[in-house]
Amino acid sequence: MTSLSSLDSRIRRKNRVIHSAGDVNIMTRQASPDRNPTSGTQRRQVRLREKLLMVLAAAFFGLLLCEVVLRLMGYSFPPFYKMDGITGAALRPNAEGWWTREGRSYIRINSQGLRDREHTKVKPANTVRIAVLGDSFSEAFQLPMENAFWAVAEAKLQACHAMRGHTVEAINFGVSGYGTAQELLTLRSKVWDYDPDIVLLAMTTRNDVGDNSRVFKQSDDIPYFVLSNGRLLLDDSFRHTRMYRLRGSTLYDAVRWVRARSRVVQAVNGAAYAVSVWLQRRSDQGRSSRLADYQEPRDPAWRDAWAVTEALIVLMRDEVEEKHAKFFVVTLTGPVQIDPDPKVRQEAMRKSDINDFFYPDLRVKALGERESIPVLVLAPGMQSFAERNRVHLHGFGHFLGGGHWNELGHRVAGERISDWLCERLTSGPDARR
Repeated sequence: MTSLSSLDSRIRRKNRVIHSAGDVNIMTRQASPDRNPTSGTQRRQVRLREKLLMVLAAAFFGLLLCEVVLRLMGYSFPPFYKMDGITGAALRPNAEGWWTREGRSYIRINSQGLRDREHTKVKPANTVRIAVLGDSFSEAFQLPMENAFWAVAEAKLQACHAMRGHTVEAINFGVSGYGTAQELLTLRSKVWDYDPDIVLLAMTTRNDVGDNSRVFKQSDDIPYFVLSNGRLLLDDSFRHTRMYRLRGSTLYDAVRWVRARSRVVQAVNGAAYAVSVWLQRRSDQGRSSRLADYQEPRDPAWRDAWAVTEALIVLMRDEVEEKHAKFFVVTLTGPVQIDPDPKVRQEAMRKSDINDFFYPDLRVKALGERESIPVLVLAPGMQSFAERNRVHLHGFGHFLGGGHWNELGHRVAGERISDWLCERLTSGPDARR
């Protein structure tokens, strides 16, 4: 009996120990949240970070896949322009890629920042160099370089009697958006390095006059000239603007570096550009809304713009002659100005209250006669060609009849420029001796 009682006593003591341990465990589990109240929050934060990393990884691989696909497709929309402390903007040396905004062409900018093949600055022997100053018509991104008017003129001039025994070499200094002011500054800062024999100013009369005026250009990012007591004074205050300083910063350089190399970033920029073009076309309300350059000046702002433009042309002539080179001017054309349908031209003139679509060209011609500057006006002859052959010399695809010269327009213009230059250099007052 004593043994049994002793055994029973030991069993009861053991059970009390077990129950006590269980109670302690239960109390520990109940008390643990109170001892570490942040553990649940920490677990949620860990899960959130894991999800965020998964999203970022998925986005990265998605962008990487888009980059690969765009490269395989041959897509590119690189930045062809850079900030310039003299002209405000210039072509970026060695930039290359497809241009599809208007027309289609693979663009290569040479190492000197020209839309042209490479040229040595030292002029080769027995070479006649022609420096072409202009804007987007001379830049001619819309088509292959060999089809640009200056390349057509260069090739045809090789057969000119005045060029016998010499190689004709045209060098293109055209940059989109340039007005006569920036072209004069380009002459001073770049052209003379190549020792040209001829300087050809290709003037776009549908916008160059307005581009020479801050009032009409509405840009603080470029230089202008102003007339003061009959003298041209350079206004290069754009160099002190916040935007100019930003574009010269390390951060902006990094953005340009990424944009120049990433097809995804280029695609985003391309889409933004397409939307801006669409909005601009809607706001234009037809072609006639941007034809103010064809009107005779009717207010002080336009009279001043014309006075500055004419003074710039004369100053350019003087500086060219000081270098013992020959100076020529050719006025280019606008789409409506040489539309093959007379009714289209008449309706545009009526809507814009224009008396003569050739007014700006003839005014530049009259300036040339007063100042002994040879001027070729292309518009009347190209209008006749377009009407006679019922063809558009401006535009591409669905936008035929607008924008820049197409291949036919460049060819017609280049041939006429070549014939005119050959005649003047062979037997005219500018004949080469």
